[in-house]
Amino acid sequence: MHDVLNLFMCTGFTRNTGQYFMKASPVRPGDYLEFFAEIDLLGNMSACPGGDCSSEHSSDTAPCYPLTVEIYKPQGLPKGWQAPQVNGYDRSHGL
Repeated sequence: MHDVLNLFMCTGFTRNTGQYFMKASPVRPGDYLEFFAEIDLLGNMSACPGGDCSSEHSSDTAPCYPLTVEIYKPQGLPKGWQAPQVNGYDRSHGL
């Protein structure tokens, strides 16, 4: 599966006109997310190359801030956790 998980960028469509908008992110230094991967995971993290898009889009002067990824191996599995079952997909899509 491949998809975008847009976590810290505030975007959407206005109710009355349906126009796309961007707002300043509410994220502050020290904010973080924590995930538990139940299966092998390939991930990528990216910051908007336009910087803070709330003031202007695709700016060379808008501030950009560093991002950090830390990967930990748990000492043990969470209580009651069971490995997910193998998906029954037969790989016939697109044939």
